[in-house]
Amino acid sequence: MIDIGQIRLIDLVPPNLREDENVKAAAEAIDSELRKVTKLMPGVAILHHIDTLDEQWVDELAWQFHVDFYDPTLPIEQKRELVKNSLAWHKRKGTPSAVTELITTIFGSGQVHEWYQYGGQPGYFKVTTSDPSATNERAKDFLAAINSVKNTRSWLESIELTTIATMDIYVGNALHIGEQMTVRQVT
Repeated sequence: MIDIGQIRLIDLVPPNLREDENVKAAAEAIDSELRKVTKLMPGVAILHHIDTLDEQWVDELAWQFHVDFYDPTLPIEQKRELVKNSLAWHKRKGTPSAVTELITTIFGSGQVHEWYQYGGQPGYFKVTTSDPSATNERAKDFLAAINSVKNTRSWLESIELTTIATMDIYVGNALHIGEQMTVRQVT
C-alpha cells in the first residue's frame, strides 16, 4: 500500500515532463508545502474525535450537519450522540427506525408502532416510551423531535407513557354453603 506521506509530487508528473527544469522546480517548491498539509491531515478528522471535543465544537458540528432537533441546552453526551448519528439519520429520514433512534437518544427509550400493528387508521402511528421525563413540560420537545425525522405523510396519533411498577395485590374469597329459608308471618 502506498503511504501518502512518502509520495513526492515529481513522481506524479508524466515522464515526458519530468525532464523540464521549470516543472521540476515547481514540483519541488510545492512538494514541501504538500508534506506539511499531509502531516496535518489526521487532526482534520474532527468527527472521529467528537468524544473529546469541547462543547463549542460540538455545537458548531451540529450546525454544519443540520442536526434535527438539536437543543443547545441538552447535556454534552446527548449532543455528541445527535451529531454522531445525524448523517445516518438524514439517510433514513422518514423511517420508523430513525424516529425510534432519535427518541431513544434524547429521551432514553421509545418505540414506534405503525397503524397496522395496533389496528389504527392508515397513515398514523403512535409512540410509546417508559421514560419518566416525558411529561407535559417536555411534550413540545418530544413532538418537535418526532416531527423532525418522521415522514410528512404520516401522522402521530398518540404518545403513550408506560410505567412499570411492582405492587402487592391481595385477593380474598369467601364461600358459604347452606340452605336458605324464608319465614313469613301469616295473619
